[in-house]
Amino acid sequence: MTVSTRLGQRVHCSVSAIVLPAFAAAGISLVALGVSSAQTYPDKLIKLIVPLTAGSAPDVAARLMSARLGQTVIVENRPGGGGSTGTKLVASANPDGHTLLFAGVTLSIAPAMSKSLGYDTSKSFAAIGSVGTASWVLVVPSSLPVKSVQEFVAYAKANSGKLNFGFGLGTGPHLVGEMFIAATGIDVARISYKGGAGQAVPDLLGGHIQMNFGTTSNLLPLILEGRVRALAVTSEARSPDLPDVPTMIESGLPRLTRGFWVGLLAPAGTPAPIVIRLNAEIEAGMSTPEMKASMAGAGFELKTGSPRAFAALIADDIEAWGAAAKSAGIVPQ
Repeated sequence: MTVSTRLGQRVHCSVSAIVLPAFAAAGISLVALGVSSAQTYPDKLIKLIVPLTAGSAPDVAARLMSARLGQTVIVENRPGGGGSTGTKLVASANPDGHTLLFAGVTLSIAPAMSKSLGYDTSKSFAAIGSVGTASWVLVVPSSLPVKSVQEFVAYAKANSGKLNFGFGLGTGPHLVGEMFIAATGIDVARISYKGGAGQAVPDLLGGHIQMNFGTTSNLLPLILEGRVRALAVTSEARSPDLPDVPTMIESGLPRLTRGFWVGLLAPAGTPAPIVIRLNAEIEAGMSTPEMKASMAGAGFELKTGSPRAFAALIADDIEAWGAAAKSAGIVPQ
């Protein structure tokens, strides 16, 4: 799906209610951020590739961000191959700053799951900057007689091999769950779903699985309704949406702080002045109260930083997800 956006003009209908109020007063243009060696950039429309389906979390965040750019931006969804289809397209694009990748944590998980991506995650891209972060939350059926991580671990050990962990195969929640299992030493059966959360959550509600990790934004209604119980979030600080739910750090698992992110990348070889210019636009445009509110509405906490910091985050992620997959016996196919 392709949608053109320009400051104050039309955006994808599924997020227009979030986007339009936030950008009514926007006024920063890439063209105004004069860097001498890239004075003519951008001189044509910018194609922003989202390697996931329309309406996915990175897609929503991409459309929020694209509305900040003064030049016309085409937000183009290229799902498929677990995100590799659209990602490969950007990896092979002309490194002139006019084809960009708006990626999520799937980018850093992919090397742990596949050895034939068609690109090298560590070498095929120039990191521009992160845009937002979010965390996963550990949930159990409300009927399970546990109210904390410690109680759940004790219950799982007392019922070794009898509890089920449900997940979408090869996803962040799958690997976070594997980290949790390794850190606590519990023995649970693993049930994978091709449809991910769409299939796992009904089984969680039905009591067929007793452990699940999901996004706070997806599970929040069920948590607030008391249909599932949240035990801990994977962020370093408590979620504003779930202030009474402790972090994994508070629950005695200080190393289990892996969350997920969205951010902007370009093909490797993109001139440094263009990368700097785009990073400056992210920093200037995403820090407004309106944008913070809009990102929160999409389930993200605003988080920007330098290209170097974003590259370090991705590298750290690749290492962590690779270790988690290896620990779970996952062999890249």
